[in-house]
Amino acid sequence: MSTNTLEKLQARFDPQAAQGMNEIFQFHFSDAGSHYLDIQDGTLGIHEGEHDDPSVSLSMSTDTLKGIMTGDINGMTAFMTGKLKATGNVMLATKLTSLFPGE
Repeated sequence: MSTNTLEKLQARFDPQAAQGMNEIFQFHFSDAGSHYLDIQDGTLGIHEGEHDDPSVSLSMSTDTLKGIMTGDINGMTAFMTGKLKATGNVMLATKLTSLFPGE
């Protein structure tokens, strides 16, 4: 995943939306390896690699993530059409857009 996309996530992060959350979002990017987001009570850490116990794991391309974040791609549609695969606490994935609101 380009550091550019990760930096955008960092910049768009809404600490208010993450109050009281202690979750690990694991991303497996078909075109950029694995990264995970560590959200701990209003803070965000972005790490390369695999977490051994993620709350939810999401598999997609970086373009799909960008599309979901910008609102060009509906996350549920991406899931239904197989562009996005999720395991674990799948409902957490629906919080991504509130954690990283649009411009």
